This record gives sequence, C-alpha cells and structure tokens, in this order.
Amino acid sequence: MREFGYRRASDVQGAVALLGAAPEARYLGGGTNLVDLMKTGVERPALLVDVRELPLDRIEATDAGGLRIGATVTNSDLAAHPEVRRRYPALAQAVLAGASGQLRNMATVGGNLLQRTRCGYFTDVTRPCNKRAPGSGCPAVEGEHRHHAILGASAHCVAVHPSDMAVPLAAFDAVVTYETADGPGELPLAEFYRPVGDTPHLETALPAGALITGVTLPPAPVAARSRYRKVRERASYAFAIGSIAAALDVRDGVVHEVRLALGAVASRPWRARQAERLLTGGPVSAEAFAAAADAELAAAQALPDNGYKVTLMRNLVIAALSELSLPPMASGVAGAATDRSGEAAR
Repeated sequence: MREFGYRRASDVQGAVALLGAAPEARYLGGGTNLVDLMKTGVERPALLVDVRELPLDRIEATDAGGLRIGATVTNSDLAAHPEVRRRYPALAQAVLAGASGQLRNMATVGGNLLQRTRCGYFTDVTRPCNKRAPGSGCPAVEGEHRHHAILGASAHCVAVHPSDMAVPLAAFDAVVTYETADGPGELPLAEFYRPVGDTPHLETALPAGALITGVTLPPAPVAARSRYRKVRERASYAFAIGSIAAALDVRDGVVHEVRLALGAVASRPWRARQAERLLTGGPVSAEAFAAAADAELAAAQALPDNGYKVTLMRNLVIAALSELSLPPMASGVAGAATDRSGEAAR
C-alpha cells in the first residue's frame, strides 16, 4: 500500500477544496470498498479526505413529496428508516440483501454509488484491465466471465456494477446531487453512470473533484408496492449474479404503471424501459410478463459462459411481477422490508 496523508473535512466546501488541492486524493466515507482496493494496489491515493462527519447524514421529506437521502447516511440507517420502508420498500430490501450488518453499519450511500466492479481482472494488478489501465485490454472477454455483463457491454469491458442499492434507485428515477468548487449540481441516476464504449475507465459523469452530497427520490406512489429480488451463488452475503427491482400498479386487471430495473447484467443498473413500455396499459398475466422480459433481453449479447443470465433474468422478471400482481396479503409485499433470511429491517 502506498503511503498516504489523511485530512478530516469539517464542511462540504472544505472537503472539495482539499481534494482540489491534491489531484491524487480520494474522498473517504465508510471505506468498505476503497480501503480494500488500496490494500491490493488498485487505488493509490496520496491523500484521503474523510467526509464521514459532514452534515450529510439525514433522510428528509422533500416539498414535492419524495425523500432526500444524505450521502453519509449509512446503509443500515437507510434500510431501517420508516419512510424508506413504507414508500420505497424495494430500496430497503436491496440494502439488506447487499451486505452483512457490520458492513452496512460502515458503508455510506455516496460510497455505495461509487463502488468499483468486483471483476477479478480489475482487482488483480498483475493482469491487464481497460478499466484500471486504459488500453491494456479486457481479458475477461476470452477468460473468466461467468458473472459478467450481457447488456450494454463492449469489446473493451464486460464487467458489471456490483451495487444492490443502485438498482431500485434506478427504477425510482433517483437524482444524485453533488458539490464542486463552482457550486452544486445534480445528475439523474440514468445519466450518472457512463456507457462503457471504449472508455470503461470513465465510470460516472461526475465533474472532476465533485463530492456527492445526497440522493433525491421523487414521489412515486407505485414504489410503495415494490420488491427487490436477488440471486447469488450462496445463501450468505455475496454479490448478485442477477437481481431486479420491480414496482407494479394494477387497476382492474390492467397495468397502470410499472417500474423495472435489472442488476448484475451491465456496467450500470439497467432500466428495463422496453419492458415497461410493453407492459403499461396491458393485461396482467404471466404471458405478458414473459413477452416483456423477452423484448428487453432481445438486446442481450451473452458470452460463452454467461448465457444462463438471459434465462435467469427472464425468470426473475416473471417471478417478481407475478408476485406483485397478487393481493398484498398473498404476495407478502406489504409490511416490513426483509432480506432473504426474513430478518426485519432494524
């Protein structure tokens, strides 16, 4: 690990100024991803700017009827917040599915959005990786890619984004707010993550030196009836090989509104807009859900060892929407958000 300096920021503008004065600096929140990458040599900051104690740790209602979530809110506090559980239950479920209690107590909302891929070629500094060393190649295309992307990838990178939390945020049209030396700004989550293209090392559209200050969720009545489902290779905490955030509003047997976002299939949370368009205004049935999933996944470009994800995601779409189409007591969607083991959010 490279020797580094440490400064604790006392206010938002002070944090931005500290990073601006040291180009090789990084913001430090919970450190659950950054510190690991520093240990392996993937990240080599000269200075860590600690932002954990900035006044960005609140969850508040907005005037428009949504929620504003501060960047230093911990994942534990996010999952336990009563308004998150009531208005956006899929978000609470995703956070609970994402990591152990110890990690949730440390990890922050801003840091979760910026976590890096877990691709083994990226985390191994002895191997080429376009995301880590631009122009060096993507060995995953011909190598180990069982967990990699089937949507939106390119010949330059087939890694997936690891966040559970970002999937329901994408489904609910979240907006990321940030601060720079020139003042505040915001980015819809749909524009926050850049397409892979030929520059996979450029992961977000954040301006250089920007500090994420929070995430705003607009009012979305459909989100109150939502679900997050995650498939992983072991029952204990592990990164997804496929996940879905779904919300459904059915009136008189017709889909009035639907939200769908897929996880672990692309370099960013994948908003399934084609499926949403096909479902809206149509009947509620397994056949309709399957047709929508097929239309969304028609663009999939599977590699030799990850074609199973196409079938997996098709089944996840059908299962999640079928569950949401049942009466609330039958589906079990209403009530406390739970993780896979049934642990209630605390």
